[in-house]
Amino acid sequence: MMARRKMSLNELSEKVGLTLSNLSILKTGKAKAIRFSTLEAICKVLDCQPSDILEYVNKEQ
Repeated sequence: MMARRKMSLNELSEKVGLTLSNLSILKTGKAKAIRFSTLEAICKVLDCQPSDILEYVNKEQ
């Protein structure tokens, strides 16, 4: 989604108000949770829906 919006991680970090390291953790899929307020801020900046940036992966398989 960031590529579609031609936005860098640094720019998104500034606009959302998250540190670059926290945003990087979210981007790489290493985060175990995300606050709804953070998700809302990211979606607002990227003009997208949560389903555009989230994916469910069943780790039991």
